[in-house]
Parts: sequence; structure tokens; C-alpha cells
Amino acid sequence: MKRRRHEAIRRIIAERIVTTQEELAQALAAEGIEVTQATVSRDIRELNLVKVPDGSVYRYAEPLRPTTDVLGRARRNFAEFVVGIERSGTLIVVKTTPGSANAVAASIDKVEFEDIAATLAGDDVILIVVREPKDPAKHKDAAVALEAELYRLWGRPMK
Repeated sequence: MKRRRHEAIRRIIAERIVTTQEELAQALAAEGIEVTQATVSRDIRELNLVKVPDGSVYRYAEPLRPTTDVLGRARRNFAEFVVGIERSGTLIVVKTTPGSANAVAASIDKVEFEDIAATLAGDDVILIVVREPKDPAKHKDAAVALEAELYRLWGRPMK
């Protein structure tokens, strides 16, 4: 849902002038996406939207250049800190060097994998909870596919 909402926000601010959070919430509602002001505010922050001059008003826009290379950062974190990946049913465990699990988990979260419901990080281990698909019979398939994606980030063949 969040990814869909973020895509809608990007499209809306590219297609028209939006000057307030209220206008953005109304535009989302017109597309069937009901949000609170707090959610809009959080989305603006997460998308790193900026206000830019447009005639006599300031409107929301995406930054001119990306603020980070999300996939590149995740790949670097995996290459530097990950020491193992293991799937247990529909849970995935990522083992890291001591003290680096939080950085790796944060980079996983920034990628916004659709199949990840949550990442939980300790000192040297990350537990990834795979989101249950609409068809529960495909839950394990989703976990296997996500495990393959994590191995690709790591740059190693899946075991």
C-alpha cells in the first residue's frame, strides 16, 4: 500500500501543482487512497519532496537528483557486512559482522521490497518477516523469491 501511495504522490506532483499537504491528501482521496495528514507528512519526508517556486506559489516536487543510491548502498552494505543468509520456512535470517545488523537492515528497508513485512535487527543478525501473499499457498514461494533477491544484492549464488 505504501509503495502504491508513494507512486501516486510522485505522479500527482508531476502532473499538477500541489502547494499544501491538504491538497495532496485530497488528490490521493480522489484516486481512492484515503490518508491522514500525518501520513501525508511522513510520505513527504520519506520521498524527500521539496518545495520549489512555480510562478507566485511554492509547489511540491521531487529533488533534482536522488539523495541516495538506495540499491548501491544496499549492495555495498551486503558486500561489506553480510556473512550469511538462511531461510527457515517463510522467515529469512541474514547474518552480519558484529555491530552491523542495523545498518544492513536499514538498507534493506530503504529498498522497500514489496514482500517484506518487517525487518528486526540485533547486533549481528537480522530477521526478515515475509509478507503473506493473498494466496497463502504462495507464501513459501514469496520467501524463496525474496531470499534470491537478497543473494543477488549480496552478489553471491543462492545455496
